[in-house]
Amino acid sequence: MPLVLVCGFFLASVLIKRQPLKKRLFRTGFVLLFFFSNEFISNEVMTWWEGTATPYASTQACEWGIVLTGVTGAEREPGDRIYFSRGADRVYHAVDLYKRGLIKKILVSGGTGRLIPTGEGEAREIKKAMTVMGVPDSLVMVESESRNTHESAEMSKAILDSLGASSPSLLITSGFHMVRSTGCFEKTGVEVIPFRTDFYSHPRYFTPDVLFIPKLSAMLNWQKMLKEWTGIIAYWLAGYI
Repeated sequence: MPLVLVCGFFLASVLIKRQPLKKRLFRTGFVLLFFFSNEFISNEVMTWWEGTATPYASTQACEWGIVLTGVTGAEREPGDRIYFSRGADRVYHAVDLYKRGLIKKILVSGGTGRLIPTGEGEAREIKKAMTVMGVPDSLVMVESESRNTHESAEMSKAILDSLGASSPSLLITSGFHMVRSTGCFEKTGVEVIPFRTDFYSHPRYFTPDVLFIPKLSAMLNWQKMLKEWTGIIAYWLAGYI
């Protein structure tokens, strides 16, 4: 976490008595604070990492669209509805793709990373939302046992193979998560075409507040990217991608 790193340098500058090192630690913490909180820098890196959205006119029609979960709020009451959090356009865009005829069927993939699962499961909740939005129940398949992206790819492949699905499939997930997701699915032998959603980046602005005013949102973007990059390294070491 960038904030933890910055605080670590500031704390070290307080605890260490040697003046030259003390000053260097403080200056390093200050530079890192400006770097990680600068909206322009974080947005440039996030824009590069997320890639660009694919226009519907340029989207290849596929039999299946695979939607990864991670977009609903958990354990919120009352439990008679679905609470979407950040990333809900994975669901909306999948429904839109279906209604435009760019996908014929939808596979919602993802269970929970919790040691003790609770509730009905996010994939089934998303299926309910899709049927409310007009997608026939029979055209939405659910994989709700996987605990991470690697397992989601493996279990999705098993379902698609059992149904004799044609390739490729559209992979619908957040832009920042697409590299790892695509790597996992291709490693298992599922041919996918990325369809990026849920963008954290924004158009490039050169206004003073973007260039010079520290922003918490910039730090959160760095936290998300660093976590994702760590996940990619871990997946690569484990042979998942």
